[in-house]
Amino acid sequence: YLSTEEELINIHGQGYYSSLEAGVQTVMASFNSWNGEKIHGDDYLLSDVLKGKMNFDGFIISDWNGQGQVTGCSNDHCAQAVNAGIDMMMVPQDWKGFITNTIADVNNGLISMDRIDDAVRRILRVKYRAGLFDKPKPSLRLDAGDDSKLATDEMRALAREAVQKSLVLLKDNADLLPLSDDAAILVVGASADSLQNQTGGWTLSWQGTGNSNADFPNGDTILAGLQERIAQGTGSVTFSEDGSGADGSYDVIIAVVGETPYAEGNGDIGKFETMAFADQNPAASQLLADLDVNDPNTPVLTVYVGGRPLWMNPELNLSDAFVSAWLPGSEGKGVADVLFGDVSFTGKLSYSWPAEDCQVPVNTGDGQTPLFALGYGLTADDTATVDLLDETESDRGCGAPDITEAGTTNEPLDIFSSGTAQGDYVMRIGGPANWNGTEVSVDPLATTDTTPNDATETDIVVTTTDGAVQYSAKRARWIGNGQIYLQNNDAETGTDLAPYANSETSIQFRVKVNVAPQSDAVNLSAHCIYPCLGEVNIAPVLSALTVGEWSNVSIPLQCFSGLDVTNINTPFLIWADDAGLDLEIEDVRWMPFTAGSDPDCSSFEPDPAPELTTSTDVYIDGIADTDMFNDPTVWTAKSATDWSGIPGYVTVTEIDRGAGDLALDILYGNHDVAAGPKATVSFPFKTEHNLTALTKVQFDLKVIDYAGATEIWGKMVSPGNLSTGDIVLNSALDTWVTNEIVFADYSAAEIDFSEVGTVLEVLPNWNEAHNDVHFQIDNIRILE
Repeated sequence: YLSTEEELINIHGQGYYSSLEAGVQTVMASFNSWNGEKIHGDDYLLSDVLKGKMNFDGFIISDWNGQGQVTGCSNDHCAQAVNAGIDMMMVPQDWKGFITNTIADVNNGLISMDRIDDAVRRILRVKYRAGLFDKPKPSLRLDAGDDSKLATDEMRALAREAVQKSLVLLKDNADLLPLSDDAAILVVGASADSLQNQTGGWTLSWQGTGNSNADFPNGDTILAGLQERIAQGTGSVTFSEDGSGADGSYDVIIAVVGETPYAEGNGDIGKFETMAFADQNPAASQLLADLDVNDPNTPVLTVYVGGRPLWMNPELNLSDAFVSAWLPGSEGKGVADVLFGDVSFTGKLSYSWPAEDCQVPVNTGDGQTPLFALGYGLTADDTATVDLLDETESDRGCGAPDITEAGTTNEPLDIFSSGTAQGDYVMRIGGPANWNGTEVSVDPLATTDTTPNDATETDIVVTTTDGAVQYSAKRARWIGNGQIYLQNNDAETGTDLAPYANSETSIQFRVKVNVAPQSDAVNLSAHCIYPCLGEVNIAPVLSALTVGEWSNVSIPLQCFSGLDVTNINTPFLIWADDAGLDLEIEDVRWMPFTAGSDPDCSSFEPDPAPELTTSTDVYIDGIADTDMFNDPTVWTAKSATDWSGIPGYVTVTEIDRGAGDLALDILYGNHDVAAGPKATVSFPFKTEHNLTALTKVQFDLKVIDYAGATEIWGKMVSPGNLSTGDIVLNSALDTWVTNEIVFADYSAAEIDFSEVGTVLEVLPNWNEAHNDVHFQIDNIRILE
């Protein structure tokens, strides 16, 4: 949405007028753009408007590396930002280079000394006004080091008053308010006893997450306020966070629900999402629905804790009364003051409240009809009611293109930007320890690996780094076989992206190669619900990039053969089996009309697999050729549906059959019988091989204990999830039995013998119990 200058003045600029008049001395430039120009480089808005028309004589500071986003600039060099009017730069890492480059720009005439003098004058003016040159150093000032001065009675009283005046009563159809302190009240909801949720982002931590009530020794939750206030009467307050205590015995239920903390881009609602509260906070919305089913006759007062109006028609319909408490911070008792009528409702909406999940923007005077207009707010004495509201939801995100009818699209599909997955996408990592996927933390200070409880078993590690802006990139370091990917939140549901296939689209991303690939294969893929996928090998592309520098990579979508674009659940995935590979990634998107009508995909076509023309041993007294074959690989899963790995569930050891004749002993452990753990043992090539000149795989199998299984299965596998299918192997207790997989028994549609990746995969019957199964394998050969 592009704002006109009139809208900047009448809507977005309104907060500046009163703030500057009140004496605000510093203004931070925004990461935003206007008319295609980054604010950090916009001399019209910064100098002509703010410093000129609005007579701002304080100083402007940049946001974190914001100058690096200006066209032609970098984090350590941006004459344009200085000339535009930024007086103080926030350059966290590259400040030495920035100083050197700025001095050079002044000496070369790119920045005038008048501009430098103006910036210095403004900074000194603010410091003089603050008395910094007259006061002693902070540690010697009055009350220095006295923590009690951070939460005086006067401060808390003022904060509590702010809470009382900010509560907005949106609905009270049942005349529930004010509450009686003689009532039996059930309080439910995760935000009732959570100072973290009350305080929101930028509280103690960047995102406001990772905090507990104990971190706020001078704060009170909403629940604490209700408990204290009810003690003045004969009533009671009972807390049941999940609502399970709702049994029809209470006079009223107070459901305190809302958003969890976020800051900056992590709170953005992407164009493929809507403003529906339930989409962002499904558990909170479901709580109200459950109360309606389990305790339909007890009236519900909903207290919404959140930083913005959202579309909450379903939640309003499930509530007899509804109060928006916004973010009451440390003073939860201020909420109780108003709910019990000790202080009257006076709060009015400072934003219009949307009537539809995609009614955005909605502002006073723009011709739209919001659900609750700017300035709306009931009192407990009002008799107005809110009728049953329309719960119809949009069939796509508010900013999403209509791809259901259009044959092409010009809209980029933003998948990952500003350090967070966009829309309904979630960033995950996976590997043998957990192919089911581990969600990557949005906390920029967190480290995510595939086995959070055992770092020694992990496959890939992800942290957050600075890319184009602060914390905008993810760094993935491979320990072994692993993948990092962006996927629909519901991994089993695909999205129709057909118009992108008709729009000369490329899959694009920015990457910094810290350690280049050592293996021949690093696969970039998109998935149409595995095993449906299209992939290309980008190892040569990554190897050609300059190590330590950011680069843009663009791969035509047409090169991802085999991809069903009408059912995409994973639009971006990088896989490698490459210990040491180290990449930083940001700005992942599908970009239309960038690939051309006939892109050249030849560089992504794999070389033909090397061909075996004579009988080849795989395992005879050990792996026969360690340059050709990997060691046996174990894959484990907690159940048939939960593919999280189970470290150590299967042990593979060599035993002596006699006279130095070695065989492999494979013993399954005993893990969570009820879940039904699964595991396979595979014998893979290091790279795929062409076996079309040969005829069969032969091997010997002996079962020591079937345990809860009755059969042992085997198969061969080629890329694209092609295989022979599960074969019931010939087996017997304590007896060696020779098995053969004959190539002629299988069609090209089942397995591609010109590109075999796994010579043999063995497992107990998938549908039976795997615990305690014990068998041995020997003499694996590929024969003419």
